[in-house]
Amino acid sequence: MSFVGRTQESKMLEEAWQGSASAFIPIYGRRRTGKSRLIVQFAQNKPAIYHVGKQAPAALQLREFMELAAVALKEPLLAQVTPDGWSAALKHVEDRWKGPGKLLLALDEFQWTVEASPELPSILQEAWDRRWQKSGKIMLILCGSYLGFMEREVLGKKSPLFGRRTAQLLLRPFGFREASAFHPKWSRVDQAQAHFVCGGLPAYLECFAPDRSIEQNLATLFFQETGALAREPEFLLREELRDVANYHAILQAMAAGGETTNSGIAQAAGIGDRALHYYLTTLMELGYVRRRHPLHGRAATARETRYAIADSLLRFWFRFVYPNQSRILLLGPDRAVRELVRPAWDAYCGECFERLCREALPHLYLSEGMSAPFEVGEYWGKEVQIDVIGLREDGWVDLGECKWGTVRSPGNLRAELTAKTAHFPNPSARTLSLRYFTRDVVKPPTAASALTEHWHSLSTLYGDK
Repeated sequence: MSFVGRTQESKMLEEAWQGSASAFIPIYGRRRTGKSRLIVQFAQNKPAIYHVGKQAPAALQLREFMELAAVALKEPLLAQVTPDGWSAALKHVEDRWKGPGKLLLALDEFQWTVEASPELPSILQEAWDRRWQKSGKIMLILCGSYLGFMEREVLGKKSPLFGRRTAQLLLRPFGFREASAFHPKWSRVDQAQAHFVCGGLPAYLECFAPDRSIEQNLATLFFQETGALAREPEFLLREELRDVANYHAILQAMAAGGETTNSGIAQAAGIGDRALHYYLTTLMELGYVRRRHPLHGRAATARETRYAIADSLLRFWFRFVYPNQSRILLLGPDRAVRELVRPAWDAYCGECFERLCREALPHLYLSEGMSAPFEVGEYWGKEVQIDVIGLREDGWVDLGECKWGTVRSPGNLRAELTAKTAHFPNPSARTLSLRYFTRDVVKPPTAASALTEHWHSLSTLYGDK
């Protein structure tokens, strides 16, 4: 597959490489965002040692590092060296690098290397402070998927490496605009449906065959026993976690059961409140779950807190695959999609479309020339649920309604959103504006609205296909 996207990130790395000073750049983000792919792409045609950490003894990892160094530096004898630790290994490499220019030293899955060698951050700090920083000879990249670890052990104030980075990259999943580039010939609706399953993760988007329909891809990838993504969430969780059964129960309660509150998730998963806090915190550190609060212009309370699965693939898998594994074996891939997915598909896409519209609102503001600071979110209360909120510092607040299905009566849609405005708390007395987000192009009602309003379709949000 060709390398898609990450233009700004690649440019930043290349500028650091071309500069005269040494560089130290942590790259972090949840799994499958393409961090390793970005590093490997950047390392092409450069003198580089690219080491991937693993859950293995330190001696084994050191031996592998020296073998990689022997190839990168064209020093075969390095492969025979048995250093007594990372300090000696790095010094061997440093002494043999004669240039010209920099040597790229990339330590991927850094959390696993440190688990086997806890002293490594301090060793790197000493090497950077005493030798590398002023030499102009080293570009150091530390890469990790566990957000909590990278923020504590590399970027945090208590880390030996704190304050030494010359730049950093938090690699996020692609937004819909970038993700659609993986299937440029598809319609916007098909691109959106793929995004609702894959999110913006390159590893998953590449699995979707462009010559198959969405349903055919789902059948092949998820509901066929040998499908590329049929067990991906299991592998994903087992890579990082030990007590996988409880995490499965929590994610199923959220995806299939629709539970979003602490008490609801705890009851559905059969886990106590105190233990649930630990599990949810871990899932948030991995980037798989996010905490939500209603956006209403005042501080949210603990009672208002809800949780959602942030990862699209986990959301889909725990909604349709995990709870139905026995039935899938009996039904077969195609029938499983028809009977298990298709009846609930529009409702599922509707929930995902709300997230897509919230993602699109900042782009709309940019295209409309709105330059005031703003927050984007959603609102819920006892009486009402509002899909999109744009809280602006220019005295306006946008309230948005999202409809994935066919809109047969635009007037009813307007009436539905207008009625909700009475239940929205507006402590700063901002002027209300209504926005309607629809999958298809909808002709607004002929009668004028009492409020300012905007009508958006998927094609107008992201361009016609």
